[in-house]
Amino acid sequence: MSAWTEFKNGFLYTSYKGIEGVQHGGGTEAGPENNFGEVLIHHTTNSNEMQFLTWKLHLPELPTVFGIDLSITKHVVMIWIAALLVFIVFKYGMKWEGMLPKNKLTSLFEPIVLFVRNEIVYINFGKAGKPFVPFFLTVFFFILFTNLLGLVPFMSTATGNINVTATLAFMSLILIQFAGMIKNGFFQHWKNIIPSGVPLPLIPILIPVELMGMLAKPFALCIRLFANMTAGHIVIFAFLGLIILLKSVFISFVTVPLAIAISALELFIAFLQAYIFTFLTSLFVSMTYHPSH
Repeated sequence: MSAWTEFKNGFLYTSYKGIEGVQHGGGTEAGPENNFGEVLIHHTTNSNEMQFLTWKLHLPELPTVFGIDLSITKHVVMIWIAALLVFIVFKYGMKWEGMLPKNKLTSLFEPIVLFVRNEIVYINFGKAGKPFVPFFLTVFFFILFTNLLGLVPFMSTATGNINVTATLAFMSLILIQFAGMIKNGFFQHWKNIIPSGVPLPLIPILIPVELMGMLAKPFALCIRLFANMTAGHIVIFAFLGLIILLKSVFISFVTVPLAIAISALELFIAFLQAYIFTFLTSLFVSMTYHPSH
């Protein structure tokens, strides 16, 4: 959930109750610093409950299968909502009557679709990238909706979960390799890992280096998306937390405008990170699809 939303929907109340308990010998033993840290961790990590003001919805806990916890968490719910929004966009937002859009949803999303096709896919692949357009459109809109959900009251940012970004990066890795093998053949694809003209004695050294570079690309995608979507929330919480830690309402005249400004910046970052992840994935796939050596 966006930090500014949490501030409005109970952040200050929760932190204040912790401080009040310390001041009046209440049930909490933590000081304001520790209490603020607990609130920060609670609202920036995944959990098995969703909070709506003072009401909490406990999500079902499922058994572990082969060491994997299949319980439904708030980030899983956000992923489902984002997937549903992607389905709605492609099912009802791409309707045409001749050369005219059939509805306002089509008019809204058509420029974005054309941007992804022309400025992300075609700019890297050329017209040969047409078969990849549906994949990159899906990735772009899914990441975009997941990012934007974190700015909606009572929602959370699933891309602030390293497991989500790692899964997206793993899918990119699979596509990178399969695109190269389908286009160039299995053996030629792996042969292209080593630049042509390399002396034979250097090949055993270059193989592990190139393999690490292959894995480093999706790893960078994973960490970049995760860090950017988490950092903004933490910065906003830090600004708002100064009101609690300093126990002064006057500091809010500085920290609240800063928090609002960062929230506006997060809206821009939501679009930017969807673009960066999709563009870099397209670039990496095109490098194996059209090897330069």
